[in-house]
Amino acid sequence: MRACLADDVVFRSPVAHKPYPGKPITAAILANVIEVFEDFHYVRELGDDAGHALVFEAKVDGLDITGCDFLVLDDDGLITDFMVMVRPLKAASALAEAMGARFDRIVEQAGQG
Repeated sequence: MRACLADDVVFRSPVAHKPYPGKPITAAILANVIEVFEDFHYVRELGDDAGHALVFEAKVDGLDITGCDFLVLDDDGLITDFMVMVRPLKAASALAEAMGARFDRIVEQAGQG
């Protein structure tokens, strides 16, 4: 996934208020969230010249979660904006808790700690 990210990508988390700019932090977040999710798989793709929406399903802490990755690409096909939305609230809360527990490690992996 790292190779698909532009250097200036901005990651917009479904559970954090501020965006995370840059390839290192975005790659670290994605590397950790794929460990938190169980049975992650994409179920649908929508797209046009402005970007793509990839609908996914997974489990987090035993709870079903559905989400969508909204991707904006640059002229080279690299992701410049990566926004995630998830539902339902109980699963989103479990995701927030699991990722929060890993946040220090994520920052360290990104070389920002």
